[in-house]
Amino acid sequence: MNGTDMLTIGAFARACRLSPKALRLYDELELLRPARVDPDTGYRYYAVAQLERARLVAWLRRLGMPLARIREVCALEPTAAAREIRAYWAEVEAQTAVRRDLAAFMVHHLSEQSARDVTMKDTTMLELRYSAHSDRGRVRPANQDTAYAGTRLLAVADGFGPAGAPASGAAVEALRFLDTEEVPAGNVLNLLEEAVRGATEAVRDVADPSENGTTLTALLWTGSKLALVHIGDSRAYLLRDGGLFRITHDHSVVQSLIDEGRLTPEEAGAHPQRALLLKALTTGAPDLKLHDAHRGDRYLLCSDGLTAVVPEHRIRELLTAQADPEEAVRALVDAANEAGGPDNISCVVADVV
Repeated sequence: MNGTDMLTIGAFARACRLSPKALRLYDELELLRPARVDPDTGYRYYAVAQLERARLVAWLRRLGMPLARIREVCALEPTAAAREIRAYWAEVEAQTAVRRDLAAFMVHHLSEQSARDVTMKDTTMLELRYSAHSDRGRVRPANQDTAYAGTRLLAVADGFGPAGAPASGAAVEALRFLDTEEVPAGNVLNLLEEAVRGATEAVRDVADPSENGTTLTALLWTGSKLALVHIGDSRAYLLRDGGLFRITHDHSVVQSLIDEGRLTPEEAGAHPQRALLLKALTTGAPDLKLHDAHRGDRYLLCSDGLTAVVPEHRIRELLTAQADPEEAVRALVDAANEAGGPDNISCVVADVV
């Protein structure tokens, strides 16, 4: 290699838009080694042919990609590298969306906290107004869903397998004692977690877990907060100030592919494994969360018989248009049946009033 093929570290830095300090770091990390190091001065020289890799490193750093992952991308051939960058950016967008929703929720929560404190002192205690309905749909020979709504407990379970109906029924029945007990807010998650363990045992008692199971999504009301337990691909949504927010994360194969950037939400609806679960009540640990409730909030719990055929923008429209929870439930079930009703449909709608 002759001298005309070499660039000093300063010239190379300007050409690839990386600082000399960054180049020295990448040399130490063996991410971008100089072509030659002067044995007397230690000065670094780079080959012109190294510019393409250096520019790729610079671009990936501007994307915010960690150095360890950049090293992996740089070792790939161009097509595979492009796939890896696409997958990374899908992860970034998903994480950004979650943080954006959380930031919006926090701003709203903090800006209204004082007003809520005054309201809670000056008015009667908040309570739930609710309705639940489960429908066989237009294709399935039997209904394996169970839906329940009471003064403190809201629940939807979607059973599967030959004994899916007894499984979903046993899961919800095992939680119903929570509807009649006064629940202190400080212990609610522990109480709910213990109740779910009982529900898991109840399902195992009525159905062989190797062939049968059920999802479970439930909310437990304390008077000011809602405790959420969730496992499977039934869902819970919050309608607040006209915006619809999904507050559960599907434990399904297609959701994992979406999370990895290998599938778009639009593609997921037609995926052959869209009904395949990663976790159900007897095969994994549920998600547990605590939500502050605001007067005027509307919560929806539903099985995938609704969400598989009715898009979220339409669900928001129906929830917004119907003032009464019972009317909202019937409108949602009707919409799923009008879309073909290929699965059982269960909906619970509850208003904080």
